[in-house]
Amino acid sequence: MKKPFELINHPKLKNPTLIIGWKEDTGNIAPKVIDIINKELDVQKFCDIDPVGYFSMAGVDVDDDYVQFPESSFYYSKRRDLVIFKSDQPVFNHYIFLNSVLDFVESFCRIKEIYTINGMISSFVHTSPRRIFSVFNNPEFQESYQSYGLEGLNWEGAPAISSFLLWVAKRRGISGLSLWLEVPFYLAEVEDSESVKLALSFLNQRFNLNMDLDELDLKIREQNEKIELLREEKAEVNKYIGFLESGMTLDEEAQIKLTKEIYRHFKG
Repeated sequence: MKKPFELINHPKLKNPTLIIGWKEDTGNIAPKVIDIINKELDVQKFCDIDPVGYFSMAGVDVDDDYVQFPESSFYYSKRRDLVIFKSDQPVFNHYIFLNSVLDFVESFCRIKEIYTINGMISSFVHTSPRRIFSVFNNPEFQESYQSYGLEGLNWEGAPAISSFLLWVAKRRGISGLSLWLEVPFYLAEVEDSESVKLALSFLNQRFNLNMDLDELDLKIREQNEKIELLREEKAEVNKYIGFLESGMTLDEEAQIKLTKEIYRHFKG
């Protein structure tokens, strides 16, 4: 089997930390976080993964009249000892793909820790404070994060690819943390700027990145103003969000209606 990595250049890396964001994510959290990191830290791409064998090449997605080919790319920051990996989730050979990624970052990059960024659907309302949930792959690593206000995550169901990655990393003795940003269910198909900022604020604190997040404050205001405008225009939307604000839950039909109205309002 041929090597899947296509090196563009050879950065000088010490013992960097790896931050991973999957392009398909709830609330567009991971791709937006990675894009802002890449912009703020002036990163450079240094490696791509050949998509053949991992992604479907029978067809491609089209978004805003642009063809979207599968992407799996590594970036590095000259200013910070960080490696960034932005990728579509593999369709085939998941275990081989994840092991190949870890082979590369262990041997070429000499990474010491792995962090994944993920959005997570929640039934809470957008006017409530967001929370970050966490999954660690070893207890010693977890102890060093007691002061960060992360909440533990209990999940019953099929593991997400980030959880699978942490399991594979643990078998190699690599410490890993998956961050799960809470996203209101009705913002899952658009972009939750508040959760994006919370993720970046955590990374700012953890790695002393000094990223300027003022632009996100504007986006958060715009997001909230859009929802308030829709509440004024649509009595049903106002009723549903009011129920959530009072601590009530919505049935499945109401959740679907609210989500569709929000999506049309943001994408229209």
